[in-house]
Amino acid sequence: MTDGTVGHTAVASSPPRALLEAGGIDPLWSRLVEVPARDGGPVRTWHLLDNAATLTQEPVGTLLCVHGNPTWSYLWRRLVAAGAREQRPWRVIAVDQLEMGYSERTGDTHRLADRVADLGALTDELGLTGPVVTVGHDWGGLISLGWALDHPDLLAGVVLTNTAVFQSVDERVPPALRVAMAPAVLPLTTTTTPAFLETTLAIAHPKLDRSVADGFRAPYDSAERRAGIGGFVADIPASADHPSRPELERIAEGVRGLDVPALLLWGPRDPVFTARYLRDLRDRLPHADVHRFEGAGHLVVEDRDVAGGVLRWLDARFGDPTPAPTVAHEPYRAMGATLAARADDDGTALIELGAHARRATWRALAARTEELARGLAASGVRPGDRVALLVPPGVDLTSVLYACLRLGAVVVVADAGLGVQGLTRAVRAAEPSVVIGIERALVAARWLRWAPTLISAGPLRAGTAKALGVRASLDDVAALGRASSDQLPWPDPDADAAILFTSGSTGPAKGVAYTHRRLAAMRDAVARTYEIGPDSPLVAAFAPFVLLGPALGATSASPDMDVTAPGTLTAAALAEAVDAIDGAVVFASPAALASAVRTGSELSASDRSALAGVRLFLSAGAPVPPALLESAVALMPNAEAHTPYGMTESLLVTDVSLGQLRAAGPGNGVCVGRPVVGATVAISALDADGEASGSPDTVPGVTGEVLVSAAHVKERYDGLWITQDASARDAGWHRTGDVGHLDADGLLWIEGRLAHVLVTDAGVVTPVGLEHRAATVDGVVSAAVVGVGPRGTEQVVVVVETAGASPLVAEPPLAAAVRAAVAPTVVAAVLVAPKLPTDVRHNSKIDRTRVARWASRVLAGERARL
Repeated sequence: MTDGTVGHTAVASSPPRALLEAGGIDPLWSRLVEVPARDGGPVRTWHLLDNAATLTQEPVGTLLCVHGNPTWSYLWRRLVAAGAREQRPWRVIAVDQLEMGYSERTGDTHRLADRVADLGALTDELGLTGPVVTVGHDWGGLISLGWALDHPDLLAGVVLTNTAVFQSVDERVPPALRVAMAPAVLPLTTTTTPAFLETTLAIAHPKLDRSVADGFRAPYDSAERRAGIGGFVADIPASADHPSRPELERIAEGVRGLDVPALLLWGPRDPVFTARYLRDLRDRLPHADVHRFEGAGHLVVEDRDVAGGVLRWLDARFGDPTPAPTVAHEPYRAMGATLAARADDDGTALIELGAHARRATWRALAARTEELARGLAASGVRPGDRVALLVPPGVDLTSVLYACLRLGAVVVVADAGLGVQGLTRAVRAAEPSVVIGIERALVAARWLRWAPTLISAGPLRAGTAKALGVRASLDDVAALGRASSDQLPWPDPDADAAILFTSGSTGPAKGVAYTHRRLAAMRDAVARTYEIGPDSPLVAAFAPFVLLGPALGATSASPDMDVTAPGTLTAAALAEAVDAIDGAVVFASPAALASAVRTGSELSASDRSALAGVRLFLSAGAPVPPALLESAVALMPNAEAHTPYGMTESLLVTDVSLGQLRAAGPGNGVCVGRPVVGATVAISALDADGEASGSPDTVPGVTGEVLVSAAHVKERYDGLWITQDASARDAGWHRTGDVGHLDADGLLWIEGRLAHVLVTDAGVVTPVGLEHRAATVDGVVSAAVVGVGPRGTEQVVVVVETAGASPLVAEPPLAAAVRAAVAPTVVAAVLVAPKLPTDVRHNSKIDRTRVARWASRVLAGERARL
């Protein structure tokens, strides 16, 4: 080659035994294989890892793992080890490509087609038989796909991690590669120095352990041994006349015809293989299962447990499927059916309160929805396209949401309270083609590249639309719809309808996919449980319930408040909303309800009269203290207080009234009542390690993970195949991640989150019951129970928030009182935090993981901020 990156020769060798053992690699897996040349030339020797020698049973099949640049088979060491399990093992072959790792340095130039053919020659020499699942990373992904296309008789599936199958000549190569590819720079950065290698190792998340990084460096300890790294970079077919371009295009087009199971595992923080490459792969493999490891990057195989994920997927796709129990579905009625049926009704459908108060009749709302649906279709939005809605609750959000549902576009709803970083992560994960939003949302969407098409949901300042590249306003879209005579068919009930994001209180917010049928089932569950319909005007200080109003046929209103800050709701604003529609039902999160209670003294006589007309109020989203419900009853004296238990994945699971809570009394956790009609609850018992390993059961008094089965449970997690598989590992059940127990009366008690369970030397400890007891101590506002130290010998630490100033380590009287309250549980320390952190959406769920990190640092004598 003219760049001098190839030419050195060296024989293949086995890695040093110490290197293998340090990486957890059985030396028996390391082997050298001589492969006759395809063209009658010299024999070439490959190094590979192959666990066949240590398998104790006949393998299900073979995983053929191909690394990229600048790694080697060491990348797949954990997958090689995991495949050698006792039950249902897989033979795993991880190759070192020629010029790479410990394979032979031939001195030859290897183009993409050569590498695909060389891999085929190796598997021929190995006598490989099917079924074979290819596994590839980086360049190895493309090469493995080339092998897959050439061996259809052996191929059973493909797994790809952070790779690219196509690079259009019209698109620029990612900046990180563009620099390395420059002819004047290429030899220096890839071969003469280890810059390219070191840069790759440096973008691991988290940072690689030194021993692991040294393992990757080991076969590339000189310029001569790094020649293959330069050769790979030089072979990137970014131009139309590149010698490897024809093979790239052959593989890229051939992939569209692959009909075997496929899995895409992705690290979104990759500066090279960005989201556009994942979109391209999904377009070519539309049936592929996808899992995005949030926070992971280019070296996703190092960053996360890819090996475990691959084996879980293999079991699901190549094992014996367990039939799911039948869940009864009511007759399907589209979410927008009630709105369409009331298109001639001039009664009030929705009132938007605040500085820009608006009222919409059923007729106007139905007309606007239909116009927007037709207008979106006329502007190119198709059923299945994703549309992110970044609009405050009100007439605009309601009309455009139901327009998307009418058209069959998939609405993406993420909470603005996630903050810019969390919202960006959520929206990018959903990959919408359109963002509809208010001005500040569109500014973020443009500069953070959330979607290619922007539509404004309200007025923009002069010049803003042009500067942001906004295609149209909602009024423009509605005008297109009025001009269209197209009749829109109703969407397929089993097609995706919405991607709703979780609050992010226990990790990055997850996208939850609902079909039209499951959304309709959720509506029916709410209507059936609370008798909400045309005769029950609804006031909701919680966006999901506002949006359900038209589907329920209920006139609805949202109070004048910031929905991203529940604590901004005042009793007067709540009364104003109730009075505006003669509200019968009120829904508010615990934080919003607490804020209304705190400001109750500001109510006028007319406000109190309006609130006296409420027949039912609901509060959910986080545990609701009975005392808060009692105080709320004082505001709404004729209302029955209920607290539903649910989550984004299943909005309504159980329900309990204040009367039932009074009768139940105190217990270990929070009583959330009995399952609603149509839902079934079970418990998966915790083992001694704090894992929910039990089968679904309803034995009273057994603590474990809460499972729910219902027609209105989510369809799946979006782009999170591993998470979805774990949540649905018991066919027909959704594992909620909450921990609790059923009592002898069939009431469900929530004791905390599975991720927050402590495993001490005395056994498993759940936090919520202890927290409630600690909170009864005089001066304590709230409490968090966390574990400090190694799992299995964790020490119980109680962190309290007090009404006044207090030292970091609780004074002896306070510490003694807290210990007495939670006895007989042994408490290692009682700490005082200035304020316990809570989730953004509900302002109620304590972030125990964050508190535990803080407590660990404090007890270690370090400076720490909470």
